[in-house]
Amino acid sequence: MVKRDDFNSENVNKAKELSHEYIKQLVSNSQKASQEFSVFTQEEVDEIVAAAAISASKAAFLLAQEAVEETKRGIVEDKDLKNRFATENIYNLIKHEKTVGIISQNKTTGQVKIASPLGVLAGIVPVTNPTSTTIFKALLTLKTRNTIIFAFHPQAQACSRHAAEIIYKAAVAAGAPENVIQWIEVPTIENTNLLMENPDISSIIATGGPDMVHAALNSGNVSLGVGPGNGVVFVDHTAYLNRATEDLLLSKRFDNGMVCVAENSAVVEESIYDEWLALLLEKGAYLVPKSDHEILANFVFNEKHGVNGKVAGMSARWIADNAGVYLPEDKDVMLFELDEANIGEKLSSEKLTPLLSIYKVANRQEGIKVVDKLLSYQGTGHNAGIQIGLHNDPFVNEFSDKTKAARVLVNQPDSLGGLGDIYTDALRASLTLGTGSWGKNSLSHNLTTNDFLNIKTVAKRRHRPQWIRLPEKIYYEQNAISYLQETEEDIQRAFIVADPGMVQYGFVDLVYSQLSFRDGNVTTTIYGTVRPDPTLSQTIEIARQIQDFQPDTIIAIGGGSALDAAKIARYIYEYSIDQEDGFLEDYDKIQHLFNDLQQKFMDIRKKITRFHRQTQTRLIAIPTTSGTGSEVTPFAVITDDVNHVKYPLNDYELTPQVAIVDPEFVLTVPKRTVALSGIDTLAHAIEAYVSVMSSEFTRPWALQAIELVMNNLEESFKYDAKHPTLAGENARTNMHYAATLSGMAFANANLGLNHSIAHKTGGEFGLPHGLAIALSLIEVIRFNVSPGPIKRTPFPRYEVYRAHQDYAEIARTLKLPGESDEELIESLCQKISELMKSVEIEPKLSANGVTRAQFDRNLDKLIELIYNDQCTATNPRQPTLDDIRNLLEVHF
Repeated sequence: MVKRDDFNSENVNKAKELSHEYIKQLVSNSQKASQEFSVFTQEEVDEIVAAAAISASKAAFLLAQEAVEETKRGIVEDKDLKNRFATENIYNLIKHEKTVGIISQNKTTGQVKIASPLGVLAGIVPVTNPTSTTIFKALLTLKTRNTIIFAFHPQAQACSRHAAEIIYKAAVAAGAPENVIQWIEVPTIENTNLLMENPDISSIIATGGPDMVHAALNSGNVSLGVGPGNGVVFVDHTAYLNRATEDLLLSKRFDNGMVCVAENSAVVEESIYDEWLALLLEKGAYLVPKSDHEILANFVFNEKHGVNGKVAGMSARWIADNAGVYLPEDKDVMLFELDEANIGEKLSSEKLTPLLSIYKVANRQEGIKVVDKLLSYQGTGHNAGIQIGLHNDPFVNEFSDKTKAARVLVNQPDSLGGLGDIYTDALRASLTLGTGSWGKNSLSHNLTTNDFLNIKTVAKRRHRPQWIRLPEKIYYEQNAISYLQETEEDIQRAFIVADPGMVQYGFVDLVYSQLSFRDGNVTTTIYGTVRPDPTLSQTIEIARQIQDFQPDTIIAIGGGSALDAAKIARYIYEYSIDQEDGFLEDYDKIQHLFNDLQQKFMDIRKKITRFHRQTQTRLIAIPTTSGTGSEVTPFAVITDDVNHVKYPLNDYELTPQVAIVDPEFVLTVPKRTVALSGIDTLAHAIEAYVSVMSSEFTRPWALQAIELVMNNLEESFKYDAKHPTLAGENARTNMHYAATLSGMAFANANLGLNHSIAHKTGGEFGLPHGLAIALSLIEVIRFNVSPGPIKRTPFPRYEVYRAHQDYAEIARTLKLPGESDEELIESLCQKISELMKSVEIEPKLSANGVTRAQFDRNLDKLIELIYNDQCTATNPRQPTLDDIRNLLEVHF
């Protein structure tokens, strides 16, 4: 890497003289790297790209923090999502693409396509999306065997440089040539222009303001530049207004509206205008009085109608306070009713903030004219949207045909939809969006290689096919353990995983007994010392014993800890089969593997790191407590030996093949375990019911589990095995079934913030999982239904925020008192509180041995860990870091 220091930068007066030589040396180094890289094979390239994507994904949140801290604009959580999009979505888009040599052949026509790299690229990175743009361009560069020299925006130099450095180091470590990625160390306009004008630059990938893009297009080199956005959405009279308004607010709130594809104006049909506006105001928007329009226009925009640099990406509250206008405390998006006759005024321009201009039109045809007028004024070719009742309404095609936009987004939040691959499969995942000839641009699509046509894409929102994944067989009823003696599966060598209690109280002997009835002899061995909250080191120890024994079947019997330990140990063992000798003795290698496996993801089908397929053994899970549901789920929780953090792992390869749910095993469970595991079951069911991934398949299981817990936990808690009662035995049986039903639900709908908090606080403060769950269960419910603007978690199938209705429906099912949703939710919280009291649980950290000093010392660390927990991603309300801090304070 060439640094400015290499050219005697002590003498500042010589800076201009050295700039030309500095850029020339960067390009020369890049050319050498390009020559080396051009002969790499597809397999070598793919290995490099995978390594770079994983490294960038791990740093996504840190880079988001750095971007906001340095640029003083945007929202950390949203920049984190963009960084993850630039790694996860982009990687999954390109990972199977052939980019080396022959990439396609048509034997019928004799056509052969051969891919060759362009050479040395210049990458221009803006201040608005610095780290995600850097990641995006770097991954595409590596995938296509190009090299790149970045010119970062001066106000985002440090965070952009860090992003590039992370990818560069990972790429070189994976075998890429030195200097495959470089950057200008001293960001100046002079240096950037010299880079773009260098005759050895093969192409400029330009993302930034109009002046920078114009300079790239006029540099004398090929440039893939983009134009300014000023997106418009047309709201049709047939639109589903609840979704239309929530999509719009989600889009404007995302990173404070600082995405080029976000809606800047809404054109609404008169017949539904009042209802549409009322919904926006109800959900957190604010209609700015006409008297404040000029004040805000002059504050936000300069005389050229561009957004003032200090304003872009700032919140509505900041803008109102600094402009000196009133904004109610519970409002975060500002609306301006404007006259279409005045299009061209400042407020009709691209805003890059949570501001939106709105126009009322008589009908569809007038709507098309106003949309066209807005795009012709500014943002021609970038994007337009339409909210309409039916995707296949013929008007969608008419609107698209008459609109000068390279992408027409149907029924989706434009700021996310326009990036592709989140709300639609009709657009490539990309962070470089062309505007075609309408915007004087060489691209009319999301960055691809086909740059000779204006390609118009109509992108319709779709719900991706969902799934139900469970064990192949689930056996239940008393004495279901007898399955072991009659199963059709061939069991010759069985490795048993259990905790000491299972051995001490004879439960493992029951397993031996059943196996002894099989026709053939079954050889067995046991690991019977699983500890609560198993650590990675203990599962490695179990995996070593599995390797020594070479079983065909693993039988896990015990509580959630034993089942989870068996899942992880089985995985480590089967993974080790394809590794070099000694893998199971190398803790660091296994820890590195699990650091990759536990990474947060947005879509389980698009994880960068996949779990190894397990084919050598089958897993039979026999739960002896009624809480985790681990016997039917793809989840396992493992504790890191070093930092004591609990990591919830989630992959279908962890799902047992068989679950045996036998109530006989839970009749002697201690009362405290019954209480804590019962609350865990309740939380599983409630969170699965309100999850953004809940479905018509999972909700009945969750609801049935909730009813069973509410009607049986107290009686199950009171049950005394020394003085058994029929009612008590029935209650224990029902609680056992409730745990499995809730497991079936959350295995396919995931969980929420309650579990994210419990995973991290439980690990940090040494609390039993069920207790950690109890501490925040009610507070998370209240958080999810709190009044005011709510930023819902993006998930295409979750069209309208419905947590209020979901919690109220639970209360109705339980026949709790209340007329309104609010009253029913309060009844539900009260019922849960009474249930906890009846089973002797005090839901406060301070009441369970955690001191204020301990809490304060770990608070900041816990906030980040909770945010990054996988369960947070499916909570209906997307929490900010401040939200998590406030929840923990109440938690204490």
